[in-house]
Amino acid sequence: MNNASIPTAPPSAPTLGEAFKYWLKLGFISFGGPAGQIAMMHQELVERRRWISEHRYLHALNFCMLLPGPEAIQLAIYISWLMHGVRGAIVAGVMFFMPAFVLLSLLAGIYLNYGNLPAVQGIFYGIKPAVVAVVLFAAWRIGSRSIKNRVLLGIAALAFVGIFFFKIGFPWIVLAAAILGAIGGKLMPNKFKAGGGHGGSNKDYGPALIDDDTPPPAHAKFSWGKFTLTTTVFVAIWAVSMLALRGHSSLYDIGEFFTKAAFLTIGGAYAVLPYVYQGAVEHFSWLTAPQMMDGLALGETTPGPLIMIVTWVGFLGGVAKHAFDNPVAAGLAGAAAATFFTFLPSFFFILAAGPIVESTRGELKFTAPLTAITAAVVGVIINLATFFAWHTFWPKATEAAPFSGHFDAIPLIIALLSFVALWKYKADIMKVIGVCAMFGLVYSFMV
Repeated sequence: MNNASIPTAPPSAPTLGEAFKYWLKLGFISFGGPAGQIAMMHQELVERRRWISEHRYLHALNFCMLLPGPEAIQLAIYISWLMHGVRGAIVAGVMFFMPAFVLLSLLAGIYLNYGNLPAVQGIFYGIKPAVVAVVLFAAWRIGSRSIKNRVLLGIAALAFVGIFFFKIGFPWIVLAAAILGAIGGKLMPNKFKAGGGHGGSNKDYGPALIDDDTPPPAHAKFSWGKFTLTTTVFVAIWAVSMLALRGHSSLYDIGEFFTKAAFLTIGGAYAVLPYVYQGAVEHFSWLTAPQMMDGLALGETTPGPLIMIVTWVGFLGGVAKHAFDNPVAAGLAGAAAATFFTFLPSFFFILAAGPIVESTRGELKFTAPLTAITAAVVGVIINLATFFAWHTFWPKATEAAPFSGHFDAIPLIIALLSFVALWKYKADIMKVIGVCAMFGLVYSFMV
């Protein structure tokens, strides 16, 4: 963007209806897991619509990275809450996952009745390498904006080494990065300031509706009374919902298990998956290991948060445990319970703690740890792209034999072309994924 075309005034404030249309659209096109979704929101909300400045966006993102649960949907809830209060938070959160809920419930029903579909497998074949490119592109975009010096680059590198070579859990990486940021903020404050500066943001995109120096709206100001009321309301919603399920033991188990999953796992969808696998497959026997893997593939290649695999698990679990006599009703009840109890805490975290986060903006003792966490997350995202690439290019590989089986060059070519399209030609992510899906479908009929 040249200087002549940079806007000089912030955009007009969108109505809740206009915001609703965007969040619904995002629910349908949010492929690529959390990294891809975070990149999509940055491109649309920071660069194009200028609803929020880059620093405010990164400040919210850093906070969401600290929370248990899916960070991308929590980021959407946070931004919409800033603009439109509680109603905005509900609209953004529900619209973010609702298309995926409907689609995965439908696919779960088809899966149980018709098994493997060659056409769907072909679409997966084309989409998976595109997802590799989307995740790498997200790492590049976030890293280029948040890693401004060698210290932060070193933190990103250490995070990658820790999770890739030493299998250190994501929560420990976040904790270590926060400690390094807290120490570094005191010893080297200039290295841990929020990246870019206010002028850097304006230089690229122009003033935003929620700009760096825009004060928090009235509903985003902290008070202990508001915090207590919000906590009480959410506890009551959860308690009443659990009481309503006491007559259905399988649904009660689903609600209880996914409440624990939502609170006990830090690091987003990729951190919660091992916990969900252990409980759903090994403890409750809601589904088999192959069914879990098929659900994960669908979660990776359908819109919405990757954590939407809980919808798949809940649907199959409701059917397997006969939550109702009618298998369709049983599946939908299980899917609804798993989804509701997974996402309820995300709304609570934002609405209860968001005002606290807004009040800490600009204070280095709070922002330095978050800046370090953002750098560490870049390394974790690169690790994720590496993991996807490994399983895509060596589809028969295992942990014991990481390069066994044939190397599939076609997905590598698709991934490279997709990355070039995203990086050099600024292609729309949805169009890239669509083209790759179409190629995979056509290719499936040729082999």
